[in-house]
Amino acid sequence: MEEMYFAWLENPQSVHKSWDSFFRKASEEASYGPAQPRPLSVVPESRPAVLSRTKTSKLVEDHLAVQSLIRAYQIRGHHVAQLDPLGILDADLDSFVPSDLITTIDKLAFYDLREADLDKEFQLPTTTFIGGSENTLSLREIIRRLENTYCQHIGLEFMFINDVEQCQWIRQKFETPGVMQFSSEEKRTLLARLVRSMRFEDFLARKWSSEKRFGLEGCEVMIPALKTIIDKSSEMGIENVILGMPHRGRLNVLANVIRKDLEQIFCQFDPKLEAADEGSGDVKYHLGMYHERINRVTNRNITLSLVANPSHLEAVDPVVQGKTKAEQFYRGDAQGKKVMSILVHGDAAFAGQGVVYETFHLSDLPSYTTNGTVHVVVNNQIGFTTDPRMARSSPYPTDVARVVNAPIFHVCYRRRGHNEMDEPMFTQPLMYKQIHRQVPVLKKYADKLIAEGAVTLQEFEEEIAKYDRICEEAFGRSKDKKILHIKHWLDSPWPGFFTVDGEPKSMTCPATGIPEDMLTHIGEVASSVPLEDFKIHTGLSRILRGRADMTRKRTVDWALAEYMAFGSLLKEGIHVRLSGQDVERGTFSHRHHVLHDQEVDRRTCVPMNHLWPDQAPYTVCNSSLSEYGVLGFELGYAMASPNALVLWEAQFGDFHNTAQCIIDQFISTGQAKWVRHNGVVLLLPHGMEGMGPEHSSARPERFLQMSNDDSDAYPAFTQDFEVRQLYDCNWIVVNCSTPASYFHVLRRQILLPFRKPLIIFTPKSLLRHPEAKSSFDQMVSGTSFQRVIPEDGAAAQAPGQVRRLIFCTGKVYYDLVKERSSQGLDQHVAITRLEQISPFPFDLIKREAEKYPGAELVWCQEEHKNMGYYDYISPRFMTILGRARPICLVPLSLLRPNSVASQRVTSGPHGGELGSPPQSQSVSSQPELEPLITLLYK
Repeated sequence: MEEMYFAWLENPQSVHKSWDSFFRKASEEASYGPAQPRPLSVVPESRPAVLSRTKTSKLVEDHLAVQSLIRAYQIRGHHVAQLDPLGILDADLDSFVPSDLITTIDKLAFYDLREADLDKEFQLPTTTFIGGSENTLSLREIIRRLENTYCQHIGLEFMFINDVEQCQWIRQKFETPGVMQFSSEEKRTLLARLVRSMRFEDFLARKWSSEKRFGLEGCEVMIPALKTIIDKSSEMGIENVILGMPHRGRLNVLANVIRKDLEQIFCQFDPKLEAADEGSGDVKYHLGMYHERINRVTNRNITLSLVANPSHLEAVDPVVQGKTKAEQFYRGDAQGKKVMSILVHGDAAFAGQGVVYETFHLSDLPSYTTNGTVHVVVNNQIGFTTDPRMARSSPYPTDVARVVNAPIFHVCYRRRGHNEMDEPMFTQPLMYKQIHRQVPVLKKYADKLIAEGAVTLQEFEEEIAKYDRICEEAFGRSKDKKILHIKHWLDSPWPGFFTVDGEPKSMTCPATGIPEDMLTHIGEVASSVPLEDFKIHTGLSRILRGRADMTRKRTVDWALAEYMAFGSLLKEGIHVRLSGQDVERGTFSHRHHVLHDQEVDRRTCVPMNHLWPDQAPYTVCNSSLSEYGVLGFELGYAMASPNALVLWEAQFGDFHNTAQCIIDQFISTGQAKWVRHNGVVLLLPHGMEGMGPEHSSARPERFLQMSNDDSDAYPAFTQDFEVRQLYDCNWIVVNCSTPASYFHVLRRQILLPFRKPLIIFTPKSLLRHPEAKSSFDQMVSGTSFQRVIPEDGAAAQAPGQVRRLIFCTGKVYYDLVKERSSQGLDQHVAITRLEQISPFPFDLIKREAEKYPGAELVWCQEEHKNMGYYDYISPRFMTILGRARPICLVPLSLLRPNSVASQRVTSGPHGGELGSPPQSQSVSSQPELEPLITLLYK
């Protein structure tokens, strides 16, 4: 500033015109003094030193001091904001008051200012809006306005943002004088909403005083806050709002934000009512909802959905984001102008649960960003935060959240304990003595409006009586309910997919094969580069030539089979989305769905999107290094529509460990709790390839333990048994041994008349195994997924000579076939593959066992006895065979010593962590089993 002043003395045009005006005015004040009259204009012909350097320096220093003071409040004003309504704790718990905030007159000395300066006028910098239309204010008024903005009941922390435009957006929204003023109509609306919020909780407390309901007492302002957010969003063009929240306040949100019928909520408190449909409904404060209605403030249509979630409080965050992303995708809403999400958190959970940060991590990834999230943090104290990166010159927020260090706090508390049966005085006596003395917020606000004359006492009492009457009438209707309809609580209905009763339109599945010309076309595109002048890596050229060669020979390997499944669905209008760590190339460098130009940085090509002129879009996207958050996101994405194949691939199968919460609470149980179908697919690379325990097992036993088919129930083999079994299960678990099986099971996932999660234990060594190939004949029209692949060799021609029938799944089959051949046992040992493990193919297993009546039964697996499949399949074999023929386990771990070394997987491009599976020559040297003659006949 001092440098600008001396430059101005030399040439007034050398500075911005605003500074020219400022220096002119300062010169006048210094020359004439405050008591002398000022001329209308003073423009000296030449500019000698109008001010002494001492006066100039003091002038400049004072203005710089005021600018620093303004910045200090913007940065640290929240430290002294009055955020605790109970008066027990300071805002940041340690009573720290920054020395650069003017909390007392003597603090002016910090800036070398004096009390006499309080009434002096100062030019306001462009980095503040406290002046409104005024360019100058007295120091006293500057401090008063800063305190009103930053040091009252709202704390604002935002100056860490390194984008000036975003900071300016936030400053304008909070600093502009009068910005927090409401019209009389707005005040009356807020009062009415607060009445509904509080009286709803009071009604529940009166009717069901001994029931847990996780009420909102003490935080009732959340309801008018949420409704205001929705109103403003609707005003700005939003048509669909997706909410996720924990259980506290959920019933109130359902009643007064989503506007669910009150009698349906009250029914949930009747323990005698039985559900009319399959869902257990979980508990009432975990349920979701979907509702289309007119927003009364804007008179526009708006769709509101509250996503159901379990007690894992923050697990719903990525699910909401994934559902929001999908809704935006299907609407073509690339900037988030039509669909947005609101996430409600508990304060401790928001700060302490890692999935919150995993969800934030997705915000900048193109295939994951939802372009705007509002976070509301509620508990003993409630925070209301918007993403600082939402700040833009446009009125609508356009980017997703980083809110951890940028809360805007509203003052609330939790009036009751953890639930209504809890006694918080046991552990927090002083706090709850203070809470019991608090005047409810409704009374405070009503008294204020009555005193202002905005409403009368009679109007206020009539508003209360009106809502109480609504609740009582709904309560009366709820008593007439005889059954509960869990399907009324769906958060993601799929119009037109099921019948009006919510049932599948058929109980059949068409053949999953496709015409040969389609297979050929997909193979040709998969082995080409659709863009001109696109230079690919030489190693990739060899891979594409290999695909072209397979296509000519009418065969596919694993990667090409996947390509053909995806491509055929795209032609049928099915959106395909594949995500996970390194899925674009594939962990094992086998997929290569995204080609990279070797000469033009960041130029890529996705051949899958060049298959057909009017195809559905294909999305393949590398995720962040997250499993919990990303799998939750993909689950939410699959929730939005049944007409999409959504797949998540773990880098190695065991990496699903950190996503176990999503698997346990949403995927395996979603239908049982909330009648919510979901077709998400988990691809889990599995198999002991000499890489050690970290990269060997996808822990199939965990998924099978959570399968809901009854091991002791002998099934009735009806005509639609296969599809009926799939409909009744909670998920499908497969371990394919051929590329054709993989192709068919992916297509079946979409062609089924319902949706079930699909768990696929995908191979590693089979990706390039010379025997793991399939012919077009196994994939053309008329062919289907084989749940069981029976023995088709010499043993099948003479079943009476078979002395041992081995059942297995996955890559073990190839080890067994090789050893059987080397031992010359082709006629005496039959090998049957289970491609679908759960639901268990009782009918086909029975047929296979009866075909070889004289054979002993063996189950062979790689895993130890307490792992893998044996504990699942064994009791089911006993059931289907009447316990007449036991099935024993022969683990593949009975290998010759030191043979594992020959099986070592070569390092991939990431130092072995992303290992490539063995090439064909390595696979041919698989470690041999101990002579099968010993295992089979001992």
